[in-house]
Amino acid sequence: MALKRMDNVGIVVEDLGGAIDFFRELGLELEGRATIEGEWAGRVTGLGDQHVEIAMMRTPDGHSRLELSRFLMPPVVADHRNAPVNALGYLRVMFTVDDIDGTLERLRTRGAQLVGEVVEYKDAYRLCYIRGPEGLLIGLAQELG
Repeated sequence: MALKRMDNVGIVVEDLGGAIDFFRELGLELEGRATIEGEWAGRVTGLGDQHVEIAMMRTPDGHSRLELSRFLMPPVVADHRNAPVNALGYLRVMFTVDDIDGTLERLRTRGAQLVGEVVEYKDAYRLCYIRGPEGLLIGLAQELG
């Protein structure tokens, strides 16, 4: 059996509305919001009885999704938001944008901070990392040429 696709990447946040606003500003579209709760969900996650608010964000091409989750029950037990980029198991999400400078300017109004600097890689890409809502690590790439 072959792998069909990657469905989504999940990120747990405290402020679901703020995260939705940030990723909308980046260019993702809100596909839907829902509350997930009950024993069946806990069997999937191993967390037991849970109550989670989720928002599914879709990239403009419709091929990728970001699932934002806010756990009401059980409470969050760990916080990796400020881990450096080389922390084991730490994830970052990277998005391709058409104008990295314009994107940074827009996202700074939503609290984004540049981690290092914008660099050029082999006349192929301009790249940077930013800290987005709640310190989440996000990569931006602009194709050149």
